[in-house]
Amino acid sequence: MIQRIQSFYLVLAACCMALCFMFPVAQYSSVMTSTRQVVEGELTLLPKDNPEMMNQIANIEPVITFCQRGYIHTWPLVVLAAVCIVIALATIFIYRNRVVQMRVAAAGFLLSVVYAFLIFFWAVDAYAKSMTAVLGCEDVQIRWFVGAYAPIAAVLFFFLAQRAIRKDEEKVRAADRLR
Repeated sequence: MIQRIQSFYLVLAACCMALCFMFPVAQYSSVMTSTRQVVEGELTLLPKDNPEMMNQIANIEPVITFCQRGYIHTWPLVVLAAVCIVIALATIFIYRNRVVQMRVAAAGFLLSVVYAFLIFFWAVDAYAKSMTAVLGCEDVQIRWFVGAYAPIAAVLFFFLAQRAIRKDEEKVRAADRLR
C-alpha cells in the first residue's frame, strides 16, 4: 500500500535532496593578501550565472585557474544527490516486498550520510583551503545555506522511513503468527 507514512517520509527525503540543486551549499568571502581585494565564492551543485561573481572573476586571474567560472567541479555530488532522489522515489513503489524496501531505504540512508559528509568535506576542505592556497586569501569565512542543511534532513527522513517499514513488517509477521 502506497499511502503509508514511510511513503511520506521518502517523498520528503527526495524533496530535501532536490533542494540541494536549487540552493547554494555555502558562500565564501575573504581578502586577498597581495591586493587587499575582497574575493567571494559560492559552492553550488549546478552552476548559476551570477553577474557580480563573473565581474569579480574577470578582474582576478588566479581565480580562473582555481576553478572554472568560479565554481568547483561538483559532479560527484550531483551524481550522488541524483541517485539519492531516485532511490527515495523508487523505494516508495517497492511496497509489496517490505524486506527489499527496507534494504533499499537503508542504502538511501547510507548514501545520504555519505553525501552529507562529502558536502561538508567539499565545502570546508576543498573550497576554503584552496582559496587560501591558490589565491593567497586570509581568514576565509563560510556562510552555510539550505544546500548544506537539506541533506541532513534527508538522512533523518530516510531513517524514519526505514523505521516505519520495519514496523509494518513486524505487524504483518505478528498477524501471520495469529492465523
